[in-house]
Amino acid sequence: MGQQPEQDTGAVAPAKRGPWRLAVRTASKAWFGDIFSEAAEAAFWQTLSLPPLLLGLLGCLSFVGDWFGPQIVTAVQSKILSFCHTIFSPNVVDQIIAPTVVSILTGAHTEVASIGFLISLWAGSSAMASFVDAITAAYGQHDVRHPVWQRIFALFMYIVGLVLAVIGLPLLALGPDLLATVVPGQWRPLVQQLLSTFYYPVMAVLLVLALTTLYKVALPRKLPWHRGLPGAALAMVMFLLSSIGLRLYIGWITTTGYTYGALATPIAFLLFTFFIGMAIIVGAHFNSAIEEFWPAKMTRRQRRKWRRLELERAAVKIRAGEQARAWLDAQPESKDANGTEPHDGVTEKWQAPSPADVNDTEVLRRPSAERQN
Repeated sequence: MGQQPEQDTGAVAPAKRGPWRLAVRTASKAWFGDIFSEAAEAAFWQTLSLPPLLLGLLGCLSFVGDWFGPQIVTAVQSKILSFCHTIFSPNVVDQIIAPTVVSILTGAHTEVASIGFLISLWAGSSAMASFVDAITAAYGQHDVRHPVWQRIFALFMYIVGLVLAVIGLPLLALGPDLLATVVPGQWRPLVQQLLSTFYYPVMAVLLVLALTTLYKVALPRKLPWHRGLPGAALAMVMFLLSSIGLRLYIGWITTTGYTYGALATPIAFLLFTFFIGMAIIVGAHFNSAIEEFWPAKMTRRQRRKWRRLELERAAVKIRAGEQARAWLDAQPESKDANGTEPHDGVTEKWQAPSPADVNDTEVLRRPSAERQN
């Protein structure tokens, strides 16, 4: 017997799952999503938004220093610069970040209450807007939210992040020192050692949690919060590796004597911001690939919305049936020649009689033999 041809049942074969397929899918989505252009755009807006960002952040912190003492501003300044030294190269910190921080802290009181500060909020939110656009495009939700509302939404996220940073940075700066003074004297050396050991790992965990929250709130169609953790962890690892590699490259190229002159520091800062943008965008594509292979279950809010839509559909069907019955009842009634009530007008017009109905069938008679002759 010959082989029977396969029939198309219309079913879609399940996609192969695994780490390799996940990595290939992430790379494919990032490549076709034009990740280099998106990362370059994010790097440009990060560089352009740095002075407004520091103006808003440190300008508000200067008022906090008036409330709680100038040591808070000094501690926050030293923590910001020490943290930047662990990420950026020394020339970037010494020539770009540190002068900007010092100049803003010395003259922020008059600028915070000015129109320029309000304009800086809009300019500072440009980097946030570029990240929101890239994340929504990675998830295929770029056209869900209106562009104007998406820009306003990015500004709102920027202001919320600014407020949280103003509240959290003094706690992160003075928290370890205050904790060391609260504990008993015999435990103080151990606590100080633990704080010095786990301070930066805790900062990394907080950044991962912040990135996870960004992946959730940036989407118009929200996913569960924990679905953003893999991409946030990947973004953190990717940026740390790229930062280490870039620091080694800058250190090597400065020893060889081949430098870019006065442009070396801005170019290095642009490269750092480029890798920040690339890491965040790759993390978004990674989460999107995971969502394709292992779709998330509906959240409680989505289930409530689905039930509400089902009830609305059922109500529409019920109203349509009631309107159809009311229309049929409103039709003029008439009787046929036999005096019987007519059938349903819709059934009589559109429905064919049943073949089994033989009430009005005339019996055919066989012709007689005389007629046949």
